[in-house]
Amino acid sequence: MPLTLADLGWNDAFEAEFQPFYKKSWKPGRLIRDNKITYGALLDGGDELEVVMSGDVYHRAENDAALPAVGDWVAIDTGRAMDEPVIRERLSRQTCFSRKAPGKSSAEQVIAANADVVIVVTDADADFNLRRMERYIALTARSGSKLVVLVNKSDLFPAEQNEQAAEEIRQLSSDVEVHITTAINSEGVEVIRTYLKKGVTGTLVGSSGVGKSSLVNQLLGGEEWQITAEVNEVSGKGRHTTTARELMVLREGGILIDNPGIREVHMWTDEKTLREQFADIEALVMQCKFHDCKHGSDKGCAIRTAVEGGELDVERYESFLRLDEEIAKLSLRRKRGQMNIERRAKRDHRVKARNLADRVELGEDADPNNR
Repeated sequence: MPLTLADLGWNDAFEAEFQPFYKKSWKPGRLIRDNKITYGALLDGGDELEVVMSGDVYHRAENDAALPAVGDWVAIDTGRAMDEPVIRERLSRQTCFSRKAPGKSSAEQVIAANADVVIVVTDADADFNLRRMERYIALTARSGSKLVVLVNKSDLFPAEQNEQAAEEIRQLSSDVEVHITTAINSEGVEVIRTYLKKGVTGTLVGSSGVGKSSLVNQLLGGEEWQITAEVNEVSGKGRHTTTARELMVLREGGILIDNPGIREVHMWTDEKTLREQFADIEALVMQCKFHDCKHGSDKGCAIRTAVEGGELDVERYESFLRLDEEIAKLSLRRKRGQMNIERRAKRDHRVKARNLADRVELGEDADPNNR
């Protein structure tokens, strides 16, 4: 059976937004691959096209994050037989899972557009990190997606260790669904399939080496989809790795966006979302005796009392402070960046005005197009 738009995640909201574009004979397509210069797109019926972005779409984008990304729905002008298919519009995103781009930049990096479910893969040993998981929780809450966590490779560790890891993650947020899985008996694949029904999009994220590629290969029917990056000298087995972000339609229904391993989960959210994820700390802050309490040696500090009484994990509180500071610094950098853009725009405007005045004074035609 050919793939339909519904199989690719199309819904009534996208259909309504696309109505004006049908009149221009443009076609809806979903981006499955970003080749830097071109994109791969799937159309109704399952046809795959290599498309380019129009200059208009590029110039209308406020920043890189507003440009088309994997998972986006776009309007494609297929033109005549010899024309190159062109992206004319990007439809509104219903969800957007993103982080701050690595490095000193204050730019947003889109990891997956229009993903219904974010599936974070970790394990109960070397990769286990509650502070990193708090970051995933905050980013997913801002994205509008559902969060699922797989404590994978459970066959390598004692059951008690796996259970404890899963429970500690559950304690971070009631909105997170946590499962203990292993690739040995396809537990992870079966769990993922319960979420990825027809037309539902999930994105798989996590560190390298936690079994993401094995899960993808099994979801694709056992095919060796991921390339072998290197061979372990001890085991003699190859390590699979994802080198680029890609959207795949699964045979049994559902859509999966696979991602390269994420080493740094930089925050890209706002203070409101962060405080919602740390509601327990916010509730304690409200109980402090003084509204400007520094949560140190101040009298009547509910935070210090909760830490000393064992009601609040000091590491969780320190994590909240770090994330709050990180978001504040990001907000400041973004404001400074916007100020620089506005300053350059004003400078360019003044230069153009002076040039125009000089041409008028010299008796030249003010409009260069009329020369």
